[in-house]
Amino acid sequence: MIEELHAGEVLGHLPLIPAGGRDPDGGPVAPPAGVRCGHPLVYPIAAGDLPGPLAARADATGCRYLGMLLAFDLDPLPAGARYTAARFDVTLTGPGARAVRLDDGDSLGVTFEGDAASAIAAQTVWAARARPGWLRRLTGRAGAPRAWATGAQSASFGWVFDDPAGELLVPRNVGMHALLEVPAGSTEINGLITVRAEIATGRGRRSAEVAEAVAFTEPISAPGKPSEPAGAVGEQPEPAGASVRLCMAADVAGYSRRRNDETERIQERLVELLAVARRAAGIGEEQVSPQPQGDGQFTVLPAGLDESVVIPRLLTGLSAALHDVNAVAEPADRIRLRVALHRGLVKEGRNGWIGTAPIAVHRILDSPPLRHALAEHTTAGYVLGVPDLLYRDVLVHGDGPPAPAELVAMTVDLPDKDFHERCWFYVAPEPAR
Repeated sequence: MIEELHAGEVLGHLPLIPAGGRDPDGGPVAPPAGVRCGHPLVYPIAAGDLPGPLAARADATGCRYLGMLLAFDLDPLPAGARYTAARFDVTLTGPGARAVRLDDGDSLGVTFEGDAASAIAAQTVWAARARPGWLRRLTGRAGAPRAWATGAQSASFGWVFDDPAGELLVPRNVGMHALLEVPAGSTEINGLITVRAEIATGRGRRSAEVAEAVAFTEPISAPGKPSEPAGAVGEQPEPAGASVRLCMAADVAGYSRRRNDETERIQERLVELLAVARRAAGIGEEQVSPQPQGDGQFTVLPAGLDESVVIPRLLTGLSAALHDVNAVAEPADRIRLRVALHRGLVKEGRNGWIGTAPIAVHRILDSPPLRHALAEHTTAGYVLGVPDLLYRDVLVHGDGPPAPAELVAMTVDLPDKDFHERCWFYVAPEPAR
């Protein structure tokens, strides 16, 4: 059960004004509901807790990084009405301020119990100890769509809950986390909040929004929880419990049409070429425990990776390994792959990995858009699918592979699996012979 915002936590309680302001008969429409916006909680993130590229940027430019927790309560609706979409937007108005990462609890590393599974999550848990109910808002809920984020790397950003099929329930009590970059010497964060919602009733769906943006000015709280002493450079101790990790899944196209002797050879080559790709990314076999799946493989990669370095090296290694394998293979043995990556909070259980990311990476891997992409590009060695969070956090800022311009937007919508996520795919070009 998620608690409603307490009175002292509320920045403003505003009505949601229906678009047009008139009902189908021409009469004025009373606001069907409102929204409570919580005071944003802003706190510093120690340089030692930042991902490698941000830590390097902080050292080079002197900028600061801050965590920001936001919370919202949509009002209960009358019987027969429900929210079918909601959008929460923030615009930072201070000079030089921008959001560099946008997370829910899964990608941040906050568990449903409020425990931390990453360095930034530990700072967040510490900062939110006066508002403990806010942490649970970050976690996913069964039967609810996962928020997708917009505007990373800019001063205007937000989160959207949307279920086009109308089969999932948009949550009323939501929370989000942003990692902000601000100039050195900043002591407060200023900005504007807007909220829009879509409400379904027996008479159809209507959009509604707050009449004016809610302004906020929030001080940066005292320094957070001290970081744990760092080990040697490059030393990444493996966490015993849950941690935020990159997950990789791969599947061989056309496997079921092959004879037994052919599938045996393909399995052997698949295991080897994926190991080669990991080694190219600096990941040794002693660091992973790949799960064989006959025509595929699933691997949770080590914690603490610099994804901006690892992903391009992994894909470069995969392309080279596929080319080497297929160059000497008979046509019947040629391997073509669907590959997917996802990041999230995972924990090793007695019968496999527990978490949203291991499930989501297979949803993307098996999705119709990714299958269609491989079928359309008959000379490609593989196609890659990634969630929007990896695209905006990592891939859009790099040189590749894949280059940002080579990624194509897709939506993975699987109503029977309660899965709806904005994603991107990349078609690997055929290597030069």
